Amino acid sequence: MSYLIKPAGYKAVLNLAQTELGIKKIKDFFQQNLSSELRLRRVTAPLFVLKGTGINDDLNGIERAVCFPVKDLNDANAEIVHSLAKWKRLTLADYGIEEGYGIYTDMNAIRADETLGNFHSLYVDQWDWERVMNRNERNSNFLKEIVQRIYAALIRTEYMVYEMFPEIRPILPRKIEFIHAEDLLRKYPDYTPKEREDAITREYGAVFIIGIGNELSHGEKHDGRAPDYDDWSTPSDDGKIGLNGDLLVWDELLNHAIELSSMGIRVDKEALLHQLNICKAEERKELYFHKRLLNGELPQSIGGGIGQSRLCMFFLRKAHIGEIQASIWPDDMRREAKEAGMHLI
Repeated sequence: MSYLIKPAGYKAVLNLAQTELGIKKIKDFFQQNLSSELRLRRVTAPLFVLKGTGINDDLNGIERAVCFPVKDLNDANAEIVHSLAKWKRLTLADYGIEEGYGIYTDMNAIRADETLGNFHSLYVDQWDWERVMNRNERNSNFLKEIVQRIYAALIRTEYMVYEMFPEIRPILPRKIEFIHAEDLLRKYPDYTPKEREDAITREYGAVFIIGIGNELSHGEKHDGRAPDYDDWSTPSDDGKIGLNGDLLVWDELLNHAIELSSMGIRVDKEALLHQLNICKAEERKELYFHKRLLNGELPQSIGGGIGQSRLCMFFLRKAHIGEIQASIWPDDMRREAKEAGMHLI
């Protein structure tokens, strides 16, 4: 069910015209900085892919993709993408991208099973990026290096917003904190995963939680991940399990952690087979994407997604993602949001 957080006395810092200007500036500035930091080339991405190829992102494995029949393909079903986690890796191979370089794209998606609220919408817009890496870089130190580069782009973007709108003062800490999901569990053993995220992000301001998808010591996952893109089951150089994670920042307005990015080192052949086995999804080995990976046709890569609307929401101090993007909301949410000072587009 949908859930609305209503900050007491909320009043948007920027009017509608200023908000639209801010959205454009943030998107242009951040993607240019992201491209420079990670050496990424922009490419054009699909809105939909054919069903049954294994290319679409399965997210947690339970979300339904929006489907439609294609008349000129004998009514074969196409799916609106959830994200482009696997498509990007195919593109790295097909474009012949060299090691140390990569691609990024504007990804637009529809997630019909999303629980609607301040942070979640049916419409998803993010920068999907993917970078070719050396197999020797399959370790937590390299993962952290890439996270720090992305965070540097966030810091610069926040200051750009401050220069445009001096009433929006920077709040991000200079450095991002890293913690493994297992260590986070030990720190807050009686908390739910979301409560743990809130507690650690409130403490540090910006956090990257490593190891999302694998079972922790108490037999539960911090959060779910599909078995065929991020590597969440391989021990890293520090002996801890998982080469992926989530980047969160503390939203002072909503008094919650907000996830801006999910990313990680991608599965190699061994990790893919292992994770398919764990998830009892070994039939996927016969799909197009999985065959190419198992045949050694795809490069080792690192990649992720960075939410565009969430980024703008955070930097422009908005209380609801619907103040940044146009989407569909329940009537009662629109009414309550308006009463609470949130203008949903």
